[in-house]
Amino acid sequence: MQTTRSEDHERLISRRCFLVGASAAAGLASLGLAGCATDRSPNSLVIAVNGTQAAAAAIKQAVGIPFLAKHPKVQLSIMAINGTDWDDYFAKVLTLIAGGLAPDLTTVATEGLQLFASKGIAQPLNDYVMRDKASLRGYFADVHPVLVESMMYQGDLYVLPTDFNCGNMFFDTVLLDKAGASYPADNWTRDDFYNLADKWATTQGAVAWDWVVRLWGSWTSWMYANNANLLTEGRWPGGSWMWDTFYAGDPAAQGRKGGWHWGAPTANEPAVVDALQYMIDLKNARLSAPPDVGGGGTLQGLFASNHIAMTIGGGFWAGGLHAAGMTPHQYDVQYFPAWSVQKHLLGDAGYAMLRTSPVKEIAWEFMKSLTEPDALGALIAGNTSTPTRRSMMTASRYAPTGPAHWPVFYGTLDKFPNTTPIPAPPYYQELATAFAARTTQAMAAGSAKPALDGLQGDLESFVSAAAT
Repeated sequence: MQTTRSEDHERLISRRCFLVGASAAAGLASLGLAGCATDRSPNSLVIAVNGTQAAAAAIKQAVGIPFLAKHPKVQLSIMAINGTDWDDYFAKVLTLIAGGLAPDLTTVATEGLQLFASKGIAQPLNDYVMRDKASLRGYFADVHPVLVESMMYQGDLYVLPTDFNCGNMFFDTVLLDKAGASYPADNWTRDDFYNLADKWATTQGAVAWDWVVRLWGSWTSWMYANNANLLTEGRWPGGSWMWDTFYAGDPAAQGRKGGWHWGAPTANEPAVVDALQYMIDLKNARLSAPPDVGGGGTLQGLFASNHIAMTIGGGFWAGGLHAAGMTPHQYDVQYFPAWSVQKHLLGDAGYAMLRTSPVKEIAWEFMKSLTEPDALGALIAGNTSTPTRRSMMTASRYAPTGPAHWPVFYGTLDKFPNTTPIPAPPYYQELATAFAARTTQAMAAGSAKPALDGLQGDLESFVSAAAT
């Protein structure tokens, strides 16, 4: 299914990618890195992050300064690439790479892992990990294996995951109390969800349920709960080097292999259609508003102002809602409800090393530094995400922000071994665009099946193109 790197870049770096990447290129130019890689200092480490320049400065202050204290000869530059979502961010990074302005490290989430790995952009970490396994045993012993496997592709590890988020259900407890409703049980169902939504709508006049059109935190959570997916779920062979070395005897590592293999499209199978149609039915029943498109900032703002009773969110919502002014007792979280099964989606993130980096050893040392609890804590200060290290999940961490049931965030991995990454094959960018368009089509038309028939055709064409 792989093509040559030059062919991949020709296909991926479209005019749109060029335009959205212009600001990112300007960012590198401002760092004095707009020339060839050979013009750089031999100790220069350039890291691209998804966020604002203020966020980049905060990252440098939090984790860069401690790193530089141990590596004083390194010249560290952290560049902000402010993508509206991961799809937008990856397009901008690909533009930099095509223009010869590649950073040494870049933040990568589940959405882009296989894209970068399949194109030969990211550097496999197997040899580095095995060489330094003694110093990494504590890290892997503290990280759930699903978070590691989701950062593998064809048996190779590409990222040491730093943070993650599962698709859980958030509640406005102010509205919950006013409606006289109770916090749902761990094993609540879709029927329980509907009854709660109906009670909110009839007694409080609130928007009972809202969501965003994107692959994470969308109607895809209902699709997973209906034991379905847009693509056939499988696993790449390999990975025994990881599981035998770091997870021997761990029941949670049983059956794990070399990363998720996203197979044939299944976008118009009945269980998928039922999931999207359920969103339409909720809207028609006036239990849901029309979904937003893109990032979840608008949704989070509406939730924080008590306009939405329930929505999908992950651990990063704790920090976001706190920053928006909500107190720890004004909201809470629970596992996503069961439908035909109780299955959750997840996405995790970290830093990937680019193959083109001339300072791989320095880049690797920086990657390792981020596995330490102090660095991880600084990286996600204020609970802007969920730490991959289990030992960092404490009551004191969540006391300032909430929620009361914060153990749900990591508990999702432990309680539900069927937790699965969002579908993110090498053609993720095309998938995300088609998914948004077809979801919008279905919501506008009031019928899921024709739109998902169209999505099935879209995905089949992407698979065919990737195979040539």
